[in-house]
Amino acid sequence: MSIWNDYVTLLTESGPDIWSGFKITLALLAGSLVVAFFLAIPLGIARSQTSGWASHAARVYSSIFRGTPLLVQIYLFYYGLSQFESVRDSFLWPVLGDSFYCGITVLALNLTAYMAEDIRAGILGVPHGEKEAAMAYGLSRFQCYRYIIVPRALGIVTPVLGNEVIAQLKATALVSTITVLDMTGVVRRLSANSFTIDALIVAGVVYALTTLLVSIIVKLIEHRNTRHLRR
Repeated sequence: MSIWNDYVTLLTESGPDIWSGFKITLALLAGSLVVAFFLAIPLGIARSQTSGWASHAARVYSSIFRGTPLLVQIYLFYYGLSQFESVRDSFLWPVLGDSFYCGITVLALNLTAYMAEDIRAGILGVPHGEKEAAMAYGLSRFQCYRYIIVPRALGIVTPVLGNEVIAQLKATALVSTITVLDMTGVVRRLSANSFTIDALIVAGVVYALTTLLVSIIVKLIEHRNTRHLRR
């Protein structure tokens, strides 16, 4: 019973702080997802091409961000770029100089590389007959991608993109290393002050429940996107 009393006391005294940290976690997740999604679509289209400067540039971008640890990228952007006076004097400094916005930027750029590869796989998975039918119907290349290829590709890779969202939720915890008080940052401070892991356990439960909720939402989206197959 004393264990439950400890958790009740923790939630009563520190619940508002944990909730504030959780809202920051959600803001990091939502912000990076929106930016990454809109960047990943053109990058994924470029990656699906076999030649051209855009394809090579997209391949280099993907290799850099997928080939280095996210934590290293966060440190390089927040601590490394601040050493250059040209960066501090540029229009980028209001973003890179703020730990929260810098965290969102790095999370988004990293996620873009992974989502672009997923979208590329989806584009390559679209049946060739559908692409030919769209061209025969008189659609331009841009219209084919906008109305046929990209929507079909997103439907194909919906489960994979859902996994990326879950991975991104857990990746937001790394931003606490640059002084952002997300949920992980808050519970780490609480645990250090109380010399217990109770706050960390609470955070683990919240992350697990949020992951479950995301999984349910992805399943519903996947069910909606494949309704034509069930007919």
